[in-house]
Amino acid sequence: MNSKKKLLEKSGLYVIIDKEVWRRRPKFSDTKIKDLPVDIIQLRDKISDKETVLKDALRLRRALSNTGIIFIINDYLDIARLIDSDGVHLGQDDLPIGIARRLLGKDKIIGVSCHSLKQAKSAEVQGADYISIGPVFSTPTKPEYKPVGLGLIREISQEIKIPFFAIGGINEKNIGKVLDAGAKRIAVCSLR
Repeated sequence: MNSKKKLLEKSGLYVIIDKEVWRRRPKFSDTKIKDLPVDIIQLRDKISDKETVLKDALRLRRALSNTGIIFIINDYLDIARLIDSDGVHLGQDDLPIGIARRLLGKDKIIGVSCHSLKQAKSAEVQGADYISIGPVFSTPTKPEYKPVGLGLIREISQEIKIPFFAIGGINEKNIGKVLDAGAKRIAVCSLR
């Protein structure tokens, strides 16, 4: 197992830098990004052209080099390969895990968004290194998705062996309930 996959096993906090969410906030400087108390950073940009995504990915890659932070690119397998990110995160309608694995190689991390136990089991069987499960609670970043609730977190914690991150509407008021339901890892997009 490579060192980044070992770090994945020990990870706890996953921050998604979503261009849609973060464009209303000041940009992080490279030094601030390196100083964030996180284990994984994902770049997710569904609003910019690919050239902008590539430039942001390169900037983040440089900022995170020589740190213990895992850097994941959302959706864009080509950009993940080009900048040599630590891995890619796929949605349910993205490229199949097996094809992503063949293109990225066995040492890269592949994560998958899941919204049900069936999707989570499928991702695990297909070779995902981790999954995100949610949204646990309603969230303005994914208003089209119905919250999966704490019951699913309990099921996932019993049924899934690969690392999973609870995501969606998690904040300081409800994080205790998420952890009590069996989550050991949390992903956040909007910090409020």
